[in-house]
Amino acid sequence: MGFDNKDKRFESVYSQKVKAGKRRTYFFDVRQTKGNDYYVTITESTRRFEDDSYSRHKIFLYKEDFNRFAESLNDVIDHIKTELMPDYDYDEYSRRYKNTENEYNSDQSDESTEDDGEVGSW
Repeated sequence: MGFDNKDKRFESVYSQKVKAGKRRTYFFDVRQTKGNDYYVTITESTRRFEDDSYSRHKIFLYKEDFNRFAESLNDVIDHIKTELMPDYDYDEYSRRYKNTENEYNSDQSDESTEDDGEVGSW
């Protein structure tokens, strides 16, 4: 079976994007199997400035692992926040991202707002 652009198994049915600085973006995509089951792909996309390309790493997360994965992820993050670095301001980057996003949006308001029709492209 070859790759078919119209194959629905390769399309996201739900997606979230998390920008992490200038170089990294995380994508959380819900995908559907042939048997109408769902799984999650977590993709880290890192921009390489030297050749303007991207390096991508992907994790596939299946429903039988959802609870254990989420529990373990929350556990290690909580451990860092409460035991290893309790005095760190974890909202610093959220505020910085929000400020950068506001600046970007105000700059874009001066330019054309024509939509290119692409959704979730990277």
